[in-house]
Amino acid sequence: LRLRANLLSAFRESYARYNLTEVTPPCLVQTQVEGGATLFKLDYYGQPAFLTQSSQLYLETVLPSLGDVFCVQESFRAENSHTRRHLSEFTHLEAELAFLTFDELMDHIENIICTTVDILLADPESAALIKQLNPKFKAPARPFMKISYVEAIEWLNEHKIQRPEEDADGNVIKDEQGQVKMGPHKVGDDIAEAAERQMTDIIGKPVFLHGFPAELKSFYMKKIPGTGYTESCDLLMPNVGEIVGGSMRIADLAELSAAYKREGIDPEPYYWFTDQRKYGTCEHGGYGLGVERFLAWLADRFTVRDCSLYPR
Repeated sequence: LRLRANLLSAFRESYARYNLTEVTPPCLVQTQVEGGATLFKLDYYGQPAFLTQSSQLYLETVLPSLGDVFCVQESFRAENSHTRRHLSEFTHLEAELAFLTFDELMDHIENIICTTVDILLADPESAALIKQLNPKFKAPARPFMKISYVEAIEWLNEHKIQRPEEDADGNVIKDEQGQVKMGPHKVGDDIAEAAERQMTDIIGKPVFLHGFPAELKSFYMKKIPGTGYTESCDLLMPNVGEIVGGSMRIADLAELSAAYKREGIDPEPYYWFTDQRKYGTCEHGGYGLGVERFLAWLADRFTVRDCSLYPR
């Protein structure tokens, strides 16, 4: 918990160096960001409302007035996932940046990660805590490795890392002995957490996995022109897996309307989000970082539950 406090201070110092303004978005919302299946629903004076999955949409609204912004906010996911890296409530460090390209977005994420680590290691108190908890820790080498989604599929198959086979309804297929049938990865598959982490552990350093198919990602992510892939990335760390997910955001009204339709989303609650495209916006992108996952990597903890006070 002491290292967590130092980490949050270091993140804020990093963002100050890069001229981002901290804002505090609401936790009670009426829109989904990451899919309706993981929403905690509640009654808001007779109207449906949810605990936020992400503050991204609200951060986007203040870009025109404040410029680049970030927040440190709790997010909530109604996923009954008893894994080493999932929490139902977690601390979400999110940022949105204007007037940049996808490559510049990945450079910014790398800068924030490395600057934050440098600040922690330069401080005697936090450096001592890191050495106590993770004696072998070293600041990550730069630049971070980049591998596309298609290249990752090829890499996994070359290294004989397989995935559970599924039927047309997405149910895992088992053989006569009741064992899960495993098979090669193919383009279009959602790379499973276990395979993703295994790949990252073998590579042994930070990896940007980028260019995911649109059908595997959230509605707001910008497509690479003329393809079915998105300008999206996950930053993977050894022993933890994904700690950051980011993308360029759709800036075109017609593309956003098509995304609502594709995902079966009623655009009415998003009128304020849509209006930004209707009346003009700029090329922009952003990301979310899981603080507990980052801390698990930094302090070499097996589970994110060790990185949260009273984990939920």
